[in-house]
Amino acid sequence: MVSDSIKSNIKSLVRETADIVEVINEYVTLKKAGTRFVGLCPFHSEKTPSFSVNPQGQFFYCFGCGESGDVFSFIMKYHHMEFPEALKTLADKYQIALPEKDMSQADKKRLQEREALYTVNEAAVDLYQRCLAGGEGAAAARKYLEQRGVPDAFVEKFRLGFAPSAESVGWTYQTDTLRRRSLSHKVIVKAGLAVEKDRGGFYDRFRSRIMFPLLDMTGRVVAFGGRIIGEGKPKYMNSPESLVFEKNRLLFGLYQHKEAIRKARTALVVEGNFDLLLLAVHGIDNTVAPLGTSLTKHHVKTLRGYCREVVLLFDADAAGLKAAMRSIPFFLAEQLECRIAVLPQGQDPDSLVREEGRSGIIKYVEAARPLAEFFFDTLVERHGLTLSGKGRIIQELKPVLEEAADVSQKALMVAHFSEKLGLDPGQFISGKTKERTVVQTVSAKGGLLDLPRQERQLIEFAILYPEYLKQLQEAGMGKVVKGDISQRIVVLLQRLQEEGSHSPEQLLTLLVEGEERQYVAELLMEGGSAGNEMNNEIVQGMLHELVRWLKTTSDQEEGLRLQEQIKEAEQKGDMGLLMELLQKKMIAEKKRTGY
Repeated sequence: MVSDSIKSNIKSLVRETADIVEVINEYVTLKKAGTRFVGLCPFHSEKTPSFSVNPQGQFFYCFGCGESGDVFSFIMKYHHMEFPEALKTLADKYQIALPEKDMSQADKKRLQEREALYTVNEAAVDLYQRCLAGGEGAAAARKYLEQRGVPDAFVEKFRLGFAPSAESVGWTYQTDTLRRRSLSHKVIVKAGLAVEKDRGGFYDRFRSRIMFPLLDMTGRVVAFGGRIIGEGKPKYMNSPESLVFEKNRLLFGLYQHKEAIRKARTALVVEGNFDLLLLAVHGIDNTVAPLGTSLTKHHVKTLRGYCREVVLLFDADAAGLKAAMRSIPFFLAEQLECRIAVLPQGQDPDSLVREEGRSGIIKYVEAARPLAEFFFDTLVERHGLTLSGKGRIIQELKPVLEEAADVSQKALMVAHFSEKLGLDPGQFISGKTKERTVVQTVSAKGGLLDLPRQERQLIEFAILYPEYLKQLQEAGMGKVVKGDISQRIVVLLQRLQEEGSHSPEQLLTLLVEGEERQYVAELLMEGGSAGNEMNNEIVQGMLHELVRWLKTTSDQEEGLRLQEQIKEAEQKGDMGLLMELLQKKMIAEKKRTGY
């Protein structure tokens, strides 16, 4: 069993090693602003950056939604992880060995299950790569990649592989091979690499397919996409969802292309894996692909952290356009610019780039139209501009307009579309107004602002300068602090002191969501940097004033309590206790006045 001190030291080591700016910059494009870094918050929709990262204190805070915390908090919230998983993710990234932890059975089981899935997926990548290099049927697979124009360098970069056919190697070849590596049949099934039969037994899920490993934003293989060679359906097949894979959150190519997307400030979204691969081959590497035909709100939220604009590069078929239309509310809600480039009939990005090269794709990207405008024109073509047609257009536009997160954006669109239709803007107002949750910058200082000024200053000083907590306590802090919130903060500061930690930012890791955490985050963000640079004489002066106030207030509190006790003893007629208390009062008075 690992001792508490060792566990605390490991947490501190990982926290100190994991540069929060470096970690968060993998998910949010950060720009330096003075002593901090700012960017668009990944946890709520915004156009103006309110998400701030403090490298000195190693914590983040969003002035828009109030989210805050250290590097562990960010990883946990962004990836929907528990603390043990976040700790291991960061430890692995910075190559820090973790001892066996004394964690709950539930946490231990979940972590073990995730690690087992990562392990079996990595083993499957190796198996598929070896099958492509020289296994049964590999010649046909390599020829297929050559015909599609995929060079060996990109086969290696994207770690492509091949799942052989059942006719050539049998129905359980992949599963049997993985089991010989001491990987359990149960884990192989959970990873979606094998399928259990209703009557017992199993068979390989992927057969006769070019295999695309799918990576999460930490670079680990979480699933696979397989493109069939030759005839057969479905053309593309993805792994089923698992403990490490959520289809509606992952974008193929984002891990490999995130830096290119940041540099271009634009992400191109294509529909198929080969579309993405061939564009990358031709030097267009700011591209991603959803695992299916539709972008989800999670995809759009993720992209907002890397770029200012998205261009949908879709086929002109009905399915592709329908998928684009469904994504409009997500872009409006996230306030992310989106345009659509519709390719010629019968063409997709893969075929077009092979025929016309990079310039052919760029031409369509530059001519891409705003998605909402395109949607409106499509509705006009579909319904016409008769009276009934306009009515149907309005009904289809209303739910889209309701998703506009910004009031001015919505008003502008209503004015624009109503003018085009020759109708009063009031036609777009629904009879029943959709209720929306308005995210406001809530000042979580509420509870502490209600405290007396001097007590609030005392708590703020203790948070910013926890190394002086002992002196404050010796001066009578425990007798003076009365607010529930301030008392909780003092208890947590004491706990950190007992663990040997004096970093004010570490207080955030002990606070649950709510007033206290938001208050501390705001205080550290507004005053932390200034506090770090404050002249020591000024700090000592503040300490002296607070200690003097504490002693005076503490003596007064003690005097009032003593007076109550004297009154009570007098009422009870307890002369012995009364004389004892009067003696204490006299000593206290001499101590206070010096006489």
